[in-house]
Amino acid sequence: MRTKDYLLLLETATTNCSVAISLNGQIVQHVEKADEKYSHSDYLHRFIVEAMEAASIPFSKLAGVVVSKGPGSYTGLRIGVATAKGICYAHDIPLLAINTLDVLAQSYSPKEGDILVPMIDARRMEVFTKVLDHQYVTLRPTTAEIITEGFLENMPKGRKIIFGTGAEKCKPLLQGDNVHFLDDVVLPSAKHMVDLATKKFKQDSFENVAYFEPYYLKEFYSNTAKLSQI
Repeated sequence: MRTKDYLLLLETATTNCSVAISLNGQIVQHVEKADEKYSHSDYLHRFIVEAMEAASIPFSKLAGVVVSKGPGSYTGLRIGVATAKGICYAHDIPLLAINTLDVLAQSYSPKEGDILVPMIDARRMEVFTKVLDHQYVTLRPTTAEIITEGFLENMPKGRKIIFGTGAEKCKPLLQGDNVHFLDDVVLPSAKHMVDLATKKFKQDSFENVAYFEPYYLKEFYSNTAKLSQI
């Protein structure tokens, strides 16, 4: 990565509207706000401008835009991806995308033998989740799961570390000496995208800007209509 290559990182998959700028794998600027109303349309563009101005860089110095691709909030993902694609088109720079559960997993520093179970709340007793080892290697791929008492069965041995927006509602069902909930690790943040983004950038692991869509994982439901995922 050249010395003037900056990455703009956007995380909007949950209630946290989060923006960061990195250079050579290090955070340069970071701004975020968690809002239960999912007011990303009010904050995201302002946060991007604030971060760019605070870093004293123009958009022409961006080497790429990195977006959290989901799973997560339908609205949040649409806003984040549309914004990322717009910047990429306008400045002819590449788009990179990272699984939101991988971003969430990066917020915790595991010990050897830990089994990471990041969760994002879906509907009722359903969560978006995946399972990783202490080196962030995927053991179970991303799925939409209805949580039952048998959810942890057949997992590799080790301390199960459960965290994220879907964790709290699972506490009554997931109990045991080797089960640990992280109450202070709830929302994914753009500041935890840096290592994954830097690795992808070095590998030229870019998305097709024209055709890229968020990773919804399941259909979107509203009170008035049901829209099929794209």
